Amino acid sequence: MEKRASATVTRLEEISAEGFINLQLLARQVVEGFITGLHKSPFHGFSVEFAEHRLYNAGDSIKNIDWKLYGRTDRLFVKRFEEETNLRCQLVVDVSSSMYFPEGAANKLLFSICSAAVLMELFRKQRDAFGLSYFSNTLEFSSAAGSTSAHQSFLLAELQRLIAREQPLKRTSLVAALHELAEHLHKRSLVVIFTDLFDSSADPGNFDELFSALHHLKHNKHEVILYHVLDHQTELNFQFPERPYRFVDIETGEELRLNPSQIRETFRVSVAESLKALKLKCAQYAIDLVEADCREGFTQVLHHYLVKRSKVAG
Repeated sequence: MEKRASATVTRLEEISAEGFINLQLLARQVVEGFITGLHKSPFHGFSVEFAEHRLYNAGDSIKNIDWKLYGRTDRLFVKRFEEETNLRCQLVVDVSSSMYFPEGAANKLLFSICSAAVLMELFRKQRDAFGLSYFSNTLEFSSAAGSTSAHQSFLLAELQRLIAREQPLKRTSLVAALHELAEHLHKRSLVVIFTDLFDSSADPGNFDELFSALHHLKHNKHEVILYHVLDHQTELNFQFPERPYRFVDIETGEELRLNPSQIRETFRVSVAESLKALKLKCAQYAIDLVEADCREGFTQVLHHYLVKRSKVAG
């Protein structure tokens, strides 16, 4: 039986772990709710721009007034009908084994897939062209960019297939995938990457190889948003109940038995230092880094994308 998302769905926890996720329905409702919220906010001018509406001015034809939007906001907006494509965007999703953490519905991969679907809906509304790529130890899939509803449906079906497939045992080769993408992506694209940055091809804590690949994208005139997707509760704060655990590396199978309290503070300090270095590197290379918590809502993804889009389009 299909599990339908309500208009208020914003987080993975609100989606049944056993129900079928209709990505198209979810994306449409999340975007519509987000747009409505922005129209009601003091920043309505900004929201109007991306929603392809503008405030009604005296003398405008009333045939272009969006009466449904008026019913939700008590403001008169006129629909815009420009057919030009403003941006070309490529969504890049890490589908390696580590993205299946934590176990259950609200894992990093599902969050990334749903976020990509939500952005596709926003791209279509803005008449931006968009493509999809995903990778694990290799670049498994990469599509050209398009802006039609048929293209959106094709990519959503591909994302739906990813949700349905069994968890693979595949390591991450983010660096190799980004170099390959940089070679064949259309120049001057906005590249949006969803990954936990666990790359088995690079030394732990050494970002030189990663930023060599990201610089390859920047060198080819691409703008980059890097969504660093983690479960903040466990992967940043190491919040586990106080009992013995057997921790297993999802990608290598290596095991470690310990009580969380034995290493919690050391773990937190190490992670904090690594994140600080990552932020400094991103600032140095003019890459937008977004710390995305897979337990939080999709609003964080939409907000940062719109901020970046306004800069690129402007």
